[in-house]
Amino acid sequence: MQLKNKISEAEAVLFAYGEPIPAARLAETCGLEEEVIPKVIALLNDRYDAQQSALRVLQLEQCYQLCTRPAFAESIKKAIETKRTAPLSNAAMEALTIVAYNQPVTKSFVENVRGIDSSSVINNLVEKDLLEEAGRLDVPGKPIAYRTTSRFLRCFGLHSIEELPPLPGKDPQGSLLDLDPADAPDPDIPEELFPEE
Repeated sequence: MQLKNKISEAEAVLFAYGEPIPAARLAETCGLEEEVIPKVIALLNDRYDAQQSALRVLQLEQCYQLCTRPAFAESIKKAIETKRTAPLSNAAMEALTIVAYNQPVTKSFVENVRGIDSSSVINNLVEKDLLEEAGRLDVPGKPIAYRTTSRFLRCFGLHSIEELPPLPGKDPQGSLLDLDPADAPDPDIPEELFPEE
């Protein structure tokens, strides 16, 4: 029973960690000796094989990572592409507008303007290649700053950020929301990026 619990614990850590985790760190986290980790991983993979699971733990040098099996690569790719081309929500448009008019800015800046947690919104915009990291600010904690990308310019029919419509007054959530994709000069602009009416 103890070993089964440790296998499940290792599985949970691998899932939550998301990246290759060093064997030593995995062992320390699970309260195991490092030399036991290969056996735990082998038993976890045996469990996945017995269940015909889509998951598999890979060894990458001295690290382990929970991954999906190659057989499911096409389905995963389709799902990710669908997610990337989904229309932008109002929250995403707000965050994008704030970054566009004030860049480079941190997530906390966007959150202060919107008054709500914006981490997932910013991450989504980075995934869609509308925002990108612009280095780190030279302040305590060195937070990541974000800026718009060349894809952002293409999608909104702009040649540069200077072509953004002027803000009414000092409202940081300005008039990007009023842009009409039909007015954009580039015929290849993916209209699915704009929220539905």
